[in-house]
Amino acid sequence: MSAWWRDVADGVRLDLVVTPRASRSEVAGVAGDRLRVRVAAPPVDGEANAELVRFLARALDVPRASVEVVAGASGRRKTALVRGVGGDAVRRLAGP
Repeated sequence: MSAWWRDVADGVRLDLVVTPRASRSEVAGVAGDRLRVRVAAPPVDGEANAELVRFLARALDVPRASVEVVAGASGRRKTALVRGVGGDAVRRLAGP
């Protein structure tokens, strides 16, 4: 297990640092105990959170309904719950 993710009963919790207004949505490595994610959306009217959900769903090959921002919706430090995946899928997010 890594510091930025942990298994829970129905999936995986991810601790994230999200940077909005990036040129494209991508994982930008690990920053301490959080996965750094850049999203191609502004932090206005929930657009960055919606793009984060879309990006994580695509990256982990799950439906958008399986991804939820459960903490930090209005800040850069967020926690997301991804239902229906395990640690093997999540480890690939950060790369080798």
